[in-house]
Amino acid sequence: MLEYEFMRTAFAASVFVALLAGPVGWFLVLRGQAFAGHALSHIAFAGAAGAVLAGFSPLLGLFGASVIAGGAMGAIEGRASAQRDVAIGLVLSLALGFGVLFLHLMTRSASLANALLFGNVLGVSPSMLVSLGVFAVGGVALLAVMSRPLLFASLQPELAEARGVKLRLLSMLFLMLVGAATAECAQITGVLLVFALMVGPGAVAHRLGLSPLAGLVGSAVFALVEAWGGLVLSWWTDAPVSFWIALLGAVAYVLSGVRIGRGFPASACLAAGRESWDKPERQQASTRGTDNDARNAVACGWSGSAGGYDGNAGSGAESSRRRGG
Repeated sequence: MLEYEFMRTAFAASVFVALLAGPVGWFLVLRGQAFAGHALSHIAFAGAAGAVLAGFSPLLGLFGASVIAGGAMGAIEGRASAQRDVAIGLVLSLALGFGVLFLHLMTRSASLANALLFGNVLGVSPSMLVSLGVFAVGGVALLAVMSRPLLFASLQPELAEARGVKLRLLSMLFLMLVGAATAECAQITGVLLVFALMVGPGAVAHRLGLSPLAGLVGSAVFALVEAWGGLVLSWWTDAPVSFWIALLGAVAYVLSGVRIGRGFPASACLAAGRESWDKPERQQASTRGTDNDARNAVACGWSGSAGGYDGNAGSGAESSRRRGG
């Protein structure tokens, strides 16, 4: 298998895609914005088709349309949830309509439509691989810089805003990053199955109740396992790579609901995170409630400070108890 250059390129491309898509998907699930990620994939389809019609690379259209649309979605983040979802749904439908129109105007629409909709990781060229690597490294670096305020704003938006976090700017930057991750995932799964590779691993990490740091790393690992597993199974069965990725993602999500041994559900982890940041404002909480939150914080790896996550779960929770006590 690895004696073929196109397979080595496909495996390398999967690494770059998983490196960015997994952690971004973890934050998407945390913030309840999975639908926005789904919409960006359809907008990317219209951008890629329009770029080809204009004589440009489809990769340029994928990134351009999805990043611009992500910034626009972040700008309307302050609207009511129902209004926002309706607006996103209308834009999604309009983007699909334009994508179909652009394909209709092209002479080689059949093969291009198949590649855009369902992906073609085996067709990734060495030059495209370099582009994917640059976008992945840059995206991970940006996410690392904004992860602490983004985590704070995701768990306690009112408190974060009161402490000077610019929620709208943060949302715009994050959704632009989601757009870049969407464009990368589309190279492997196609725009129709981006959800499987980007949101699926993040949902599994949340369902396992992993701490933020473990969840971010685990999401990248889960995404890589799905992508590599899809490539291997596609090689042996001659079924599409995107099919196997979607199937592996669904199986992983189902299996993640089977609890082995002791553990805390993701909801308890998130509640512990919210409580750890809100604790200075809730000193009068009952002793029993505080003890439960502290135990959840220990299990999930939250620190008691308003700054963010402490990788040393035990010491972070202990310092939280000292400050809260």
